[in-house]
This record gives sequence, C-alpha cells and structure tokens, in this order.
Amino acid sequence: MVIKKFVDWFFSPTQKPVVEDYIDLYTRLMELENRVELLERENVETTNELYRMENSLDARIDIIAEHYKINTNV
Repeated sequence: MVIKKFVDWFFSPTQKPVVEDYIDLYTRLMELENRVELLERENVETTNELYRMENSLDARIDIIAEHYKINTNV
C-alpha cells in the first residue's frame, strides 16, 4: 500500500513550483532539527535525574543497612 502510494505520488504531475518544495522541505528540516535538540536536552536532564535518584537510594540503603547492621559488601 505504501509503495503504491509512493509510486502514484512520484508519477503525479507537479502542482507547485519546485522552489516551494525546497522551502517547505528546508522548513520541515529546521523544525525536526529543533525537535531533536530539545529531545537531546530532555534526555540529558532525565539521565541526570536518574543518577540523582540512584545516589539517593544508595544512601538510604546504606543508612538502613547500618541501622540493622547488615553487611553491604556484596
């Protein structure tokens, strides 16, 4: 189905000047680049937060282990 749609599109007559297609394509490319940058920043923030939570949990486990005198050298 997708291939047929592509072939139909490929062989259909051009309805807009080519320049407009390039402008639209460039605009879309810039939008996608901006979205990728945003996602990369969010990924870094999420990773940092996961490390912070891991460290916090490790500290709490150490406190509980010390309180109950559990050997944590595992």
